[in-house]
Parts: sequence; C-alpha cells; structure tokens
Amino acid sequence: MTKEELFGKIQEVLESDFEIDKSEVKLDSKLFEDLDLDSIDAVDLLSKLKQYMPGKQIDPEMFKNAKTVENVIDLLIA
Repeated sequence: MTKEELFGKIQEVLESDFEIDKSEVKLDSKLFEDLDLDSIDAVDLLSKLKQYMPGKQIDPEMFKNAKTVENVIDLLIA
C-alpha cells in the first residue's frame, strides 16, 4: 500500500469511527491537538489500521511518539 492509499484509509477511518470530517485530516494534522484524539482513540486508530497492513507489527511505544498523521503513515509503511 502506498503512502497516498494509506492516507486515504486513515481519513476514512477517522471520519467513520471518530466523526472527524476527512477534509480536516491533513498529513501535518496533529493527532491530539488538531484532531482532538486522546490516547485511547490513538490505540483504537492503530488497531483499525492494522487490517490494512497485514503481518505488520507496530511497537506501541513507537506509536506513542507519533504526533501527526504523517508520523502514523511512516510507522505503518516502515
């Protein structure tokens, strides 16, 4: 999956599961400040995104350091 495809999936998940208008979701959107997610939301987001990256293991400690949507994409692609 490309970065662009994954970005689209993140927008879809944030819109459908977190009621965030996908037009508000940009690569540089800050998860906690701009998108108003909390730590539980971040874990939920990660678990929902894992379905798009089968076999990919994400270290939860590394995910805690993700500040922006682009950081999340980079972790999932790496």
